[in-house]
Amino acid sequence: MVEPILQAEGLTVRFGGVVALDDVSFAVAPGSIHAVIGPNGAGKSTCFNAMTGLYPLAAGTVRMSGERLDRVPRHRIVRRGVARTFQNLVLPDALTVADVLRLGRHHRTRAGLLATALALPAARRERRTDDGVVRSVAEILGLEGHLDDPVGVLPYGLRKKTEIARALCAEPEVLLLDEPVAGMNDAESRALGERIRECREQFGLTVLLVEHDMELVMSLSDHVTVLQSGRVIADDRPERIQQDPVVIAAYLGADPAEVRDEREEVVSRG
Repeated sequence: MVEPILQAEGLTVRFGGVVALDDVSFAVAPGSIHAVIGPNGAGKSTCFNAMTGLYPLAAGTVRMSGERLDRVPRHRIVRRGVARTFQNLVLPDALTVADVLRLGRHHRTRAGLLATALALPAARRERRTDDGVVRSVAEILGLEGHLDDPVGVLPYGLRKKTEIARALCAEPEVLLLDEPVAGMNDAESRALGERIRECREQFGLTVLLVEHDMELVMSLSDHVTVLQSGRVIADDRPERIQQDPVVIAAYLGADPAEVRDEREEVVSRG
């Protein structure tokens, strides 16, 4: 059995008396595209935020290649090989696309301010490396013609790609995408889905994504975890998730526990 590259074990998050995540566990296989889905308010983005240190855990652990990630300060998580995007798109409008992508390289900077200001050899080498990564990522995401454009003049779809590209420029092992196609039309969603698949293949990535576009999720993902009310109600391959009555009931507003009991009763009778 392949060891997971990323693993959530018993994640519990509380906001006062509200339990936002309740004993959430799942494992992400290396090189896979793993989706976390669920109705609105299911806890999907909360799960991402807890896994990347934005929300404190009341219980549970997060492991990256077997080592504890939940003990790592959140500003150092990217150094451990995890990069992410955010559901709410906030980019500095005045910066160019190239500048935003270079921000994704900040944790790899070794040359000091003086070396950079004086353009010493170490700083020049870093800049050449950074520029090469920026060009490579921009090309695969279709941003190569916009590197000198201010982010503020870009249409929404290109801004979303810029956010993904910034995360990719960190050269992560695991990329977390929080609703990457939100606000896009069907054609844009399909096209970005293909780009995500290409990024996985070209950069050897593992991708964990939260997404509401079920057609994209089912066509793109290797594995799907379903949340409802902060709990895991299903964890399986996409084709099995699509046929799971508990999942269907969750999206239609039924109580998954009741549906699960009915299903188990039918199975026992059979």
